[in-house]
Parts: sequence; structure tokens; C-alpha cells
Amino acid sequence: MSISEWAQDKRPREKLLNNGADSLSDAELLAIFFRVGIKGQNAVELAQITLEHFGSLNGLFNAELSQFSELKGLGLAKYVQLQAVLEMSKRYLCESSRRDTLLDSPDSVRMYLHHLLKSEPYEQFVVVHLDNQHRVIESEVLFRGTINSAAVYPRVIIDSVIKHQTAAVIFAHNHPSGVSEPSQADISLTNRLKDALNLIDIRTLDHFVIGYDNVVSFAERGLI
Repeated sequence: MSISEWAQDKRPREKLLNNGADSLSDAELLAIFFRVGIKGQNAVELAQITLEHFGSLNGLFNAELSQFSELKGLGLAKYVQLQAVLEMSKRYLCESSRRDTLLDSPDSVRMYLHHLLKSEPYEQFVVVHLDNQHRVIESEVLFRGTINSAAVYPRVIIDSVIKHQTAAVIFAHNHPSGVSEPSQADISLTNRLKDALNLIDIRTLDHFVIGYDNVVSFAERGLI
């Protein structure tokens, strides 16, 4: 049945307008993105089949073009549109983290870092540079590693904080395994970096370990 034949309160677009985007299921949100279905499937049915094929929104978002195009109704145009949406959401979260003072709203930076790193197939190490009011100056990926580890050099971080005139930092890195529990190597590295930055009066506020579904804060664990 065509969506236009559904009751008004069941149509995804009308539900979004009347009740907000958070009232929609993953399939309904994806159907709005698709706009139309294909022969024999309306947009919601196409969205449901797509989610079943990829397992989740996360699986869909991380699909390569060749994988994305395996399903009838999906192709280059929709893939490009999806990548644009994902990049815009990353930039929105980055802008939000820069507007907020971390002491007042730390969740915006945590959310941004989780969105940035959770699906990366290789380990990446991010430094978030903060000013004296703990507002974000810049965040940058300084190291990219293998699937198991990233070589992190204090000298490179020191050069970066001097360049940005940084007053404090937050570190973050992802675990490609999806498990966000810090390792002993993570703890040792954090202490080494913190000691190096203390020598030039740069405060280390936190280190986030990013997994698929969770973010662990060293500060909250008492590890920093």
C-alpha cells in the first residue's frame, strides 16, 4: 500500500511534523530520507528491508558504496546524499562543542567525539584543545594507527598545543573492537602525556575511550 493511502497520523512526515523526529522509528526516519520507494515497496518497506540487510543504522552508515548498492533501490545518488548527511551531523556536533563551555556542558564534546570515532576501523587519537574558559579551540586527529594500536608521541602533542595556544586538553581515542574499557597501556600513556604537558603548564582534563555504544571517561573513573 502506498504511504499516501495511510491514515494521516501514520505517515512518517506527518508524524515528524506533529510529534517531532524522536517519535519516529529508525525505518520511518530512513523512509523520509529515501523519499520514495520502489516498485512493490513503499519507502517505509524499503527502509525496513535496508535496515534488516545491514543490521542497524550503524551498519548502514558504515557500508561501502559497493555494499550499499547491493540492494535494489539504492545506488550512487542515495549513497552520496547519506554521506553528506553524516558529514553535516559531524560538523553540527563539532560546532555545538565549540559553542559550549565544557564545565557547563561536557556532554556535547563527549557526543561529538563518540560520533566522530565510534565507527572508525582503525585506532585514532584526538586532541581537543581548550582555552582558559575550557571552551573548544580546535579538535584534531594527531595519530592514526593499526587496528590494534596507535603510536602517540608527546613531542607532537606539545608542538600542537603550543601552536594553538592551548590552556587545557582532552584526549580521546577509539577502540576498533567496540569495547570502550581502558587498557593498562591507555592508562600508562595518559599518565605519560599528562606529565609531559604539566611541564609546560597545560592541564589534562580527561581522556575518553570510544566504543560502539559507550564512552568511558578517565576523569569519571578517577584515572586522571
